[in-house]
Amino acid sequence: MSPPAVVRHGSLVLLLALLPACATPSDGGASAAPAAATPGTPEELEELVVPAVPSGLPRVPDDALSPPAGEKSVEDVANYAEDAAREREVLHDYGYRFGWERYWGSGAGPLTTVFTHQFQTPEGAAAFTRDVAEHDGEVYGGLLREEPPVLPPGCRLLQLAEGAPAAGVTSPAAFAWCARGVFSIAVTAVGGSVDSVTEEVRAVVAAQLDRLPSS
Repeated sequence: MSPPAVVRHGSLVLLLALLPACATPSDGGASAAPAAATPGTPEELEELVVPAVPSGLPRVPDDALSPPAGEKSVEDVANYAEDAAREREVLHDYGYRFGWERYWGSGAGPLTTVFTHQFQTPEGAAAFTRDVAEHDGEVYGGLLREEPPVLPPGCRLLQLAEGAPAAGVTSPAAFAWCARGVFSIAVTAVGGSVDSVTEEVRAVVAAQLDRLPSS
């Protein structure tokens, strides 16, 4: 199964350039919630995505980005790739159902992103998580760590102390990809120091996983 080109790996640079100077104020740290039933619609998945991040960065309105954040269908995710038709086939192979994308940041400063995907089976979610992490690890370089001690089981971590200038990321960054039941999450933090972005990613991952049902 070919790895997908999704999760805006190449457009992180674009996002850093497009983030508006104004955004919705954050209401505090990444907050967990009681485990819910497995969502049956994108709107139900939205309710499970963390509403805020520990850094206190302001929330970026979904429609302030192009393409907009928020609800994601197979078609939406496929259109991130150069070959959308091939991407649709790959996503169908994984059993992709829908996803939800959310951003926090302002101007050219620090950025935190969460992308939560839902699949038909845990196997599809795990395969997608593995393949996207390996693919993005190749894009950005650095050492991709499986099961790092700072993250829960089922996660992978990429830390870039100097960013990835060749890929257009000029600030320290941390990326995490985790599988939990039929869900796959991707969390990114950019800006500050590698320690601060890693702590942001760690806290957001923990809160996001706590909000998801286990299967």
